[in-house]
Amino acid sequence: MPAEPRSSGWVAFRHRDFTLYCLARLLSATALQMQTVAIGWLVYDRTSNPLALGLVGLAAFLPAIGFALITGHVADRFDRRTVLLGCYAPTIAASCGLFLWLAGGGQAIWPIFVLTVLFGTTRAFANPAGQALVPNLVPLEQLGNAVAWNSSAWQTATIAGPALGGLLYAFGGTVVFAVSAALFTITFVLIACIRYRKAKGVVEKATWETLIAGVRFIRQKQAILGAISLDLFAVLLGGATALLPIYARDILVVGPAGLGLLRSMPAIGAASTALFLAWRPLERRTGRRMFQAVAVFGLATVGFGLSRSLVLSLLLLFGMGAADMVSVFIRQTLVQIDTPDAMRGRVSAVNSVFIGASNELGEFESGTLAWLIGTIPAVVVGGLGTLLVAALWARWFPELRNRDRLVS
Repeated sequence: MPAEPRSSGWVAFRHRDFTLYCLARLLSATALQMQTVAIGWLVYDRTSNPLALGLVGLAAFLPAIGFALITGHVADRFDRRTVLLGCYAPTIAASCGLFLWLAGGGQAIWPIFVLTVLFGTTRAFANPAGQALVPNLVPLEQLGNAVAWNSSAWQTATIAGPALGGLLYAFGGTVVFAVSAALFTITFVLIACIRYRKAKGVVEKATWETLIAGVRFIRQKQAILGAISLDLFAVLLGGATALLPIYARDILVVGPAGLGLLRSMPAIGAASTALFLAWRPLERRTGRRMFQAVAVFGLATVGFGLSRSLVLSLLLLFGMGAADMVSVFIRQTLVQIDTPDAMRGRVSAVNSVFIGASNELGEFESGTLAWLIGTIPAVVVGGLGTLLVAALWARWFPELRNRDRLVS
């Protein structure tokens, strides 16, 4: 029987610090997803307005774009573990704030938006530091395996978090926020236990040139620019996540528990794919695989928008998650492999802005479009837009389309 490849299976977990980080990511992402379900249901239940759901996404995204140049430089200049610890302390405080607001009988929804901005700010600094930290925890040849498992942790949380949040919401939103605060606290402790050693290199002083260096680097690397911009516009147009509370309450009529199940299905598809990629990493034609995955994502989005069957809707959401995971795996590995360690924080910051735009800003776009033309047309138009983006990017970025191996 052939020997197991050095970059497949459980190889990344042979490193203690990566194991701690992966577990911390699993718990923090679970907490975040639980809160997202609770906040989405609270906001829509109290306003019955799709635009309000979109504004929640906008509140989460604005800090990422506002601090984009600073967050990457912080991740490159300072100990990335310390940066993460500095982010999770106010995250715990924000979760406690949501708990106290709801426990005190709060009715106005503006505190939700204020605390969502705080969450968005901490994530704006934590995401580049976390992404740039992973290559420092495993050997370079095992980075693809680490990225797959790291993505698996996130997607597993995106399965468990919404389902758990929906179930706990039956006992009240305060229970969801209390459990989230506890999980964020455990995350803080796990990160504090990581023995992180920064790669050797010259630490640059903060100047305008160093702040925008990440943007310039990405512009010069057509494969990276194509990968992250493809993901940005595909998910920005095709993401229907923000509208799931509407599907749960008004179209499929499945309630908060059903909302948790709907939000979990894309993650089940993504986690299954991530586990497959951890054991059977993509070897050849990775660029073409990325474009094919985005096209499948768009088709599944159109199908979900038109579906009236809960079972069919769940299957299509599963397919959306599986296709998105292929794109995420290729993009994340390509960005980390093709970027020097001294630049990873700044490049990851730009990447995080693109990810945030595709997710949170995508929620704002979906909510606004649903408010203007209706929920179902908004989802269908978004899916068709994703297909158009895949076709255009395949033509405009031939270097990405023709990329064969991720790690040479």
